[in-house]
Amino acid sequence: MITKERAAQLVKEFGATEKDTGSTEVQIAILSDRIKNLTGHFSNHKLDHHSKRGLMKLIGKRRSLLKYLNRKNPEKYQTVIKALGIRK
Repeated sequence: MITKERAAQLVKEFGATEKDTGSTEVQIAILSDRIKNLTGHFSNHKLDHHSKRGLMKLIGKRRSLLKYLNRKNPEKYQTVIKALGIRK
């Protein structure tokens, strides 16, 4: 689970303003943080298939947002993936 403080930090880092929670960059950053937390959860709970389904849905959502960002603004796409370290 992502805390309010962590979400506010991600909004401050990736958003245009402090209240910019809906921009694509912020959504990708928050999803990436949630994915990272769930991935750590599976090291202890290998048979948690219900959460694994949720993880797959989060990954699909992030993938579609990344495709959208790459299509609309390739420069921001490069900066976001470099800052989050999620692609080559």
